[in-house]
Amino acid sequence: MSRLNDLLRQVANTDPQLAKDLRRETDALADRRAFGLNFERHTPEAVELPGRPIRKNDKVRILPERGKTPKKEDERLYRVTKVYSADGDRCADVVAVDDPDDVRSVIVDDLVVVAEFRDPIYPGLLSTGKIERGKSKPFHTVINSENYHALQALLFTHRGKVDCIYIDPPYNTGAKDWKYNNDYVESDDHYRHSKWLAFIERRLVLARELLNPDESVLIVTIDEKEYLRLGLLLEQVFPGARVQMVSSAINPTGAIRTNEFTRTNEFIYFVMIGDIQLIPEVTGIQDGEEVRWNQLRRFEMSSARNGPQPRPDQFYPIYVNKESGRISEVGNSIPRTVDRHTVPGRDGCVTLWPLKPDGTEMIWGLTPATLRSRIEQGYVRVSRGRGRTEGDFSVSYLTSGKLEQIRNGTIKVLGRRQDGSVIVERVGGLKRTMPTTQWQRESHSAQAYGTKLISNITPNRRFPFPKSLYAVEDALRLFVADNPSAVILDFFSGSGTTAHAVLRLNKQDGGHRRSISITNNEVSQDEQYRLRESGLRPGDAEWERWGICDYITKPRIAAAITGRTPDREPIKGDYKFTDEFPMADGFEENVEFFTLTYESAMRVASHREFAKIAPFLWLRAGARGRRIDEISVGWDVADTYGVIANLDLVEPFLKAVEAAEGITHAYIVTDEDRLFEALVRQLPEHVEPVRLYSSYLRNFEIEAGRAAR
Repeated sequence: MSRLNDLLRQVANTDPQLAKDLRRETDALADRRAFGLNFERHTPEAVELPGRPIRKNDKVRILPERGKTPKKEDERLYRVTKVYSADGDRCADVVAVDDPDDVRSVIVDDLVVVAEFRDPIYPGLLSTGKIERGKSKPFHTVINSENYHALQALLFTHRGKVDCIYIDPPYNTGAKDWKYNNDYVESDDHYRHSKWLAFIERRLVLARELLNPDESVLIVTIDEKEYLRLGLLLEQVFPGARVQMVSSAINPTGAIRTNEFTRTNEFIYFVMIGDIQLIPEVTGIQDGEEVRWNQLRRFEMSSARNGPQPRPDQFYPIYVNKESGRISEVGNSIPRTVDRHTVPGRDGCVTLWPLKPDGTEMIWGLTPATLRSRIEQGYVRVSRGRGRTEGDFSVSYLTSGKLEQIRNGTIKVLGRRQDGSVIVERVGGLKRTMPTTQWQRESHSAQAYGTKLISNITPNRRFPFPKSLYAVEDALRLFVADNPSAVILDFFSGSGTTAHAVLRLNKQDGGHRRSISITNNEVSQDEQYRLRESGLRPGDAEWERWGICDYITKPRIAAAITGRTPDREPIKGDYKFTDEFPMADGFEENVEFFTLTYESAMRVASHREFAKIAPFLWLRAGARGRRIDEISVGWDVADTYGVIANLDLVEPFLKAVEAAEGITHAYIVTDEDRLFEALVRQLPEHVEPVRLYSSYLRNFEIEAGRAAR
């Protein structure tokens, strides 16, 4: 490495930027793991920002002529050195980032700003509409944005406050189903897997910062193309978490592929952080449903007689009468050092020991004293084997949990059998059971309750491979059913299924959970060809209206809440399964739609972009009630927070904060440490002080620095 460092220093003398780039790559190689999942962390992604005003020092691309398909050379990056007007047009002088001799003058309309993920961004939010049917409930949020930058923005508002993240990322099938650096990734791309891992890892690292470290869960769906690599990546990004994978059948008929197994399922990873609890599922029980008796002999190898945790009081003989098949006697426990063959039998009885079919000595599930007590109560029974050979008996019993159900009336005793054991059945009602790792449920069919359901809600608008609404709902319920105020984030929100599932959960129990949905406004590849032939390109209003956020996500969530299609017709059909009601009823919820904007740090710091920053302040305070979009008199106090920009007006501001109920945050606009600290000392203890704009600016400068490493 010393020789390499010397060479890098020599390069720095002639080309500092090249030396910096080489240093970054060599540092990445030096940091590679000796073991575990290793992959190329490719050149940081870049995202085009159509519609963003062109400013001096921006990185830009020159757009191809209208009607032309972009080519590889169109991806070249330039830096703006000057913006000016000439002959009635706004123009810009640009120089190629990788070639200082490539200098051009270009009409501004033919440029698009490009943000690389190691560049600092200073985001704002522009409201594009809202629906209010939920009265005082908090607002759900939909953000039209590249998700990496939106996640960075949420670090200012929700760091450590998200209870659940559900994502359905690109599956990397090789069928041009996702883009890396503005290019679709195809099956013949040799770096397809490492690009996907780099893409996902960058977002998971930010997601980790958003999740509540004490109690939260990350849920990720995937198929067989990347599930192995994803599992390793999740363990590396979340080293202290518990990770489990479920196989879920989503296509009953299967996806037929040449010379391959017909695929009917996908996989769901659950990354459980801190003390998060998996909530048992509640199912309905019919009167007369059978009660399962448990085998008395233990099966797991940890319960072997000579296992690592021996329990000598649970190894003993049971004597069963050969004729009646009833237990005549329960013997005493014998020490580990005593050979069972030395224990005498009983006349007319078969001696039963807890043995596996191969002869391995196990233990019984109860001690002799407890077993004798259960026999007297009728909670133990003996069954003959199918062969009915002498000695072919098995012993089963009712567990302590079932005895509690007998006591509370959810299991009733109908009588006794000839052997003295009770006859029991379940009483109609509810039963709680832990979910299994194999899900085979009608409600999880992606075709029936994803594709067809969306076609009812937004007729004639297609979206590829939407999730079943009820499959997402079931997954979320396992972790947020007992948290009515949970914050649930989906940063690959696609058609908006996660937000829709949260609406249903809230209706079922009167909760006020909040969903945050992030999706870009990418136009499908086929649609892009049509639009380009018409002379359109990204940023044009007619182009943007066909993007996923504006054409699918927003209309779907709006329709779900209002009960009306985008054409204002009542939605046809009913919701099914957990609760059934007409879709036309909608939901009593609030939602606001935003587009992420990119602001100038100087304008933000000088308090000239407050309207764009205001939604972040509102989100950080809980997205509830009135939002403060301007400060006309130097300060204002809304339902959950207050903002003061003129510190000469501290006294009326403090009085308003103290008089208002539900205030959780106070945003203080000042560059003066002394003034900020003096005001903080006067705030009520339950109010969190936030300094503007230093806390905002520092958040994104830190994140940009971390991304550059």
